Amino acid sequence: MEKFQIFIQLTRLNKPIGFLLLFWPCVWGLTLAYYFNGETNLYLKHILLFFLGSVLMRSAGCIFNDIVDRDLDKKVQRTRERPIASGKVSVSEAFIYIVFLCLVAFLILLQFNWLTIVLGISSMALAFAYPFMKRITYWPQLFLGLTFNWGIIMGWTSIINSISIEPIILYLSAIFWTLGYDTIYGLQDMHDDEMIGIKSTSIKFKNNAKVFVGTCYSLCVLFVLILCHIMEIDKYLLALSVFFISTLIYQIKFFKIDNPESCLIAFKINNLTGIFVFLFIFSFTIS
Repeated sequence: MEKFQIFIQLTRLNKPIGFLLLFWPCVWGLTLAYYFNGETNLYLKHILLFFLGSVLMRSAGCIFNDIVDRDLDKKVQRTRERPIASGKVSVSEAFIYIVFLCLVAFLILLQFNWLTIVLGISSMALAFAYPFMKRITYWPQLFLGLTFNWGIIMGWTSIINSISIEPIILYLSAIFWTLGYDTIYGLQDMHDDEMIGIKSTSIKFKNNAKVFVGTCYSLCVLFVLILCHIMEIDKYLLALSVFFISTLIYQIKFFKIDNPESCLIAFKINNLTGIFVFLFIFSFTIS
């Protein structure tokens, strides 16, 4: 039982916001493709497969991140009790978990067409390079955006089996979404990160955090509206965008740079944002 509890902590399965923020972009891409394809059974099947894949890959990514950051985690108040940093799990044992999770995820990936399989394999490079970015650049959140939202492209290709401008525009929108919400998340550890030399947009824009996040979220909304324009979506449906836009505005107003708890709460609101964007795109299919 103790081993199981440690595994849950290691994979962050007790904190579902992580894999949900990976899963929602997959659903966005799938739903966008469903608008053009209309195969309900395939759509529902792929939602389930992408959900399982999101949980598995997020879990593997968390373990790899903790291996890479184990010495840094010991120096940060919020992360010092993580299983690898605290010595509850050895590095070799953690690698075994990663291999197992990736193998199961690969079996799921094989259920898709070849284009999606190739895209899925290529995303591994992004996923496992991400933990090193905070040591190299002040823009690791941008790299996370490229990685975390790759599911939009994969979701689209898994149904359409080709690349098009529509998922690319949605992908760009989601990158700015991630850039904004992960900047909010990073504000929690800003003081510790500065002391140990970790880079982030949270530190780079600490004096204008709300302006930066607001700019990112504005660009996110702009690309969604561009997508709607290209798809010639009924102007009355655009009114439904107020729901996800309001969650973004609320986050900007709510988080305070000197209050880590407010940053965490604002960050978690993005699960609701993900749901509302999904419902907004799904509304296209039933109009």
